[in-house]
Amino acid sequence: MMDKLGYRITTLDISGDSAAMPAAKYSIDTSLFDSLVDKVNEASSCSDPATNPAAAAAASTRSMKQRLVQFNNDDNNKDAQFLADLLDRRLTEDRGEVIFEVGQEADGSSMDLSDDDIAQVTATLTKVVQMPQVASFVQLLADTGAPAAVQSERTFAREFAESSSAQSASASATAAKAKGAGQGKPASATEQDKTMSAPSVPSSVRGRTAYYLIRRKPQGVEQILEVRVAVAGNVDAGKSTMLGVLTQGRLDDGRGKARVALFRHQHEIESGRTSSVSLEILGFDKTTGAPVRHTDPSRKVSWDAVCSRSSKLISFLDLAGHEKYLKTTVFGMAGGAPDYVMLMVAANAGLNGMAKEHLGLALALGIPVFVVITKIDMCPPNVLDGTIKQLTKVLRSSGCRKLPIAVRDRNSVIMAASRFVSQRVCPIFQISNVTGEGIDSLQTFLNVLPLNRCYSAPTSTPAQANTDTTAATKGKKAAGPVAGETQPKMQFDISEVFVVPFVGTIVSGVVISGMLKPGDPVWLGPDYNGHFFQTAIRTIQRKRVDAQAAYTGQSVSLWLKKVTRSQVRKGMVLLGRNEHSSEEPSSSKTFEAEVVVLYHSTTISSRYQAMIHCGSVRQTARVLSIEQADGSAETLRTGDRARVVFQFIRHPEYLTEGTRLIFREGRTKGVGKVLRVLSKAEEFEAVSKATKGTMVFDHRSLKVLNEGIRHRAANAANAAAAAAASAKTEPPAAAKKTLKHPAKG
Repeated sequence: MMDKLGYRITTLDISGDSAAMPAAKYSIDTSLFDSLVDKVNEASSCSDPATNPAAAAAASTRSMKQRLVQFNNDDNNKDAQFLADLLDRRLTEDRGEVIFEVGQEADGSSMDLSDDDIAQVTATLTKVVQMPQVASFVQLLADTGAPAAVQSERTFAREFAESSSAQSASASATAAKAKGAGQGKPASATEQDKTMSAPSVPSSVRGRTAYYLIRRKPQGVEQILEVRVAVAGNVDAGKSTMLGVLTQGRLDDGRGKARVALFRHQHEIESGRTSSVSLEILGFDKTTGAPVRHTDPSRKVSWDAVCSRSSKLISFLDLAGHEKYLKTTVFGMAGGAPDYVMLMVAANAGLNGMAKEHLGLALALGIPVFVVITKIDMCPPNVLDGTIKQLTKVLRSSGCRKLPIAVRDRNSVIMAASRFVSQRVCPIFQISNVTGEGIDSLQTFLNVLPLNRCYSAPTSTPAQANTDTTAATKGKKAAGPVAGETQPKMQFDISEVFVVPFVGTIVSGVVISGMLKPGDPVWLGPDYNGHFFQTAIRTIQRKRVDAQAAYTGQSVSLWLKKVTRSQVRKGMVLLGRNEHSSEEPSSSKTFEAEVVVLYHSTTISSRYQAMIHCGSVRQTARVLSIEQADGSAETLRTGDRARVVFQFIRHPEYLTEGTRLIFREGRTKGVGKVLRVLSKAEEFEAVSKATKGTMVFDHRSLKVLNEGIRHRAANAANAAAAAAASAKTEPPAAAKKTLKHPAKG
């Protein structure tokens, strides 16, 4: 299916007049979305009697509404224990957080909830989550029966108007000026409904439904949930400004004031353009679920304070948008292991430039994408409508096959977030960093965004895990250690290297598998010769806070023991080492991959060279051999699929089977997956076959090789001739002794 994912969107002809196309072409079949939601609801019902015997037995006595509304805390705590077991099971299966839907019984009938019932359900869940078995907090996210004013989109703007009146007054003046010029009014709902539709309530759901967010309270920084989001888009789309508004809690002044704190270099501040991969975090409070920010919008909360107050972190990877920084952007998207990609599109510019390139990268790597349309306060309605139509056309094309959904209120936020990973839904937000419009919906979406990869928060601290011998796992794989379970081999990919004065060498990256603790012995490598050497972990920090352990999927920084800066580079790995075994891991320069050429102007053949991006590995490699399924000639064109043997140019790397890769060279692009790593004997055979026994690849190297052979032969002949000539003219040994006596005397 990889040939269907791809970069074909870069070849789409979207330069035509999209407004002239019929509106029905961009309309979304809401019945399709409803059917998808119905299936998920049926599969994920928390009290389905067919899959849960306990729920079936309980359904015969008391319904779910009776347990929630008529909560009986005196009858041997049966209701409390039932709900605690239910929430504990759901939290374990969903890796620490769950969106709990109240409004439908196990048989599909409606609960017919009233305002008093919703208040009682909230009180009941608040009591249950405080039980030691659950140890969580509950937050009412949305209520389909609540007044529209309660779920207003402008919560963010009003929230900060009180603490920053002068700034809000300036923003209001800017919005009024734009409205007077005919540019501040967004496209009407009627016009936008022609291109996108908000997710409606499923046809099987009748009556009122309330959505509650329940999340476990972490006992340490090791247990905080983390979602990594790569922020991509064309230059001047407002990526850094958007992150500044989200993390600092203050609106922009229209001139990029909110983005200054995110830049890492002076030239970025002067030009206003990001040239590196910068990191920023947004935390959600572990007691209320609100974003963790300073009470004074002009001040910023430190990372350690954010971690101490948060139960979930959103780690943003602010990528570069300019074309000349594409190499850095690809490395950040491939090596940073993001869970999602937030594609920023300027409303007045549309999906152009590097935005299409970044969308293709996300599709090639299989990363879910959601779109944020910025600058809607300064965009004319007809231009915004054209941008939405263009986005809809590209997302629904055969290269993307996405279902664009317009997110306008909290109900649509919950529906889009809960079906984002499992379905091919692509939520689209419309925001303004100046007026604050749409920020609340995006903020709520990030709060309820589920963990995408097979990672989860640890269920216990390292000390508890060592003493717990009765723990067991159910459902999805947990990242925390469990007694009696075989832990996978530890692998840590290095994406950044630092040197802290008077401390030593610090490496940062993502734990791909296993877990690590301070003091663990590890292998570090491969070096430029392909060898690994032994070292140990001194300390671990996560988000600048000391941690006692690091688990699968977490991004951490490690202080390595007796390692200099010259010994470490990006792309190296840390592997678990057994103190009783000295067997060194192996690396290789040659590997075989199944690739699909997304675009190439001519043909790709043997000895072709391209830049390989595979996780944190970034190195030029050459093609040794090409094997197509139909046995045709060893050449590849756009759209072809084949098994290709690559060889790195400079030094060996550590690769694992199944890892996705991207290769590019100029406008040439391709994607693939590592099938296997070749051994030394297989590598020698592949190189010998590709070079026809010469072991060199280009004519210049072959010429240099032949010249070197002739030069060495000539030197050897001259040396032999000189030795023969000196042997003929040299006097006998006895004569030498006779001549030396007078000199001594």
